[in-house]
Amino acid sequence: MDASNPLQQLLVRGLGTTSLVAERLRGVTQAWVSSGRLDPAQAATLVDEVLASLRGENPELEKQTERQLDRNLDQLLQELGLARQRELDELRGRIDRLERQQRQQVTNSGYADLPD
Repeated sequence: MDASNPLQQLLVRGLGTTSLVAERLRGVTQAWVSSGRLDPAQAATLVDEVLASLRGENPELEKQTERQLDRNLDQLLQELGLARQRELDELRGRIDRLERQQRQQVTNSGYADLPD
């Protein structure tokens, strides 16, 4: 491995991390199978799905994870009293429509020379 090539270092570290995750996941699922918390077939399926997801081969699991993250983020922002960007954009659009309606009403009522 070339120590001066950061891309190569990153790739090797990523592969090592993936291998470590796979090893630990297999250990945990085996412990769950031994304790009766998980069926052996479910354990194999779980390991396969997680590893496929790590390799980017499971788009449905990725979509499901993304939806769950979005829900968690929405809940966190709501608890903090903050708005998401799409909510702010929606409010800006509503404000723009209301301002246009108000200008139109002022124009129609003959008070067009009033300041904005």
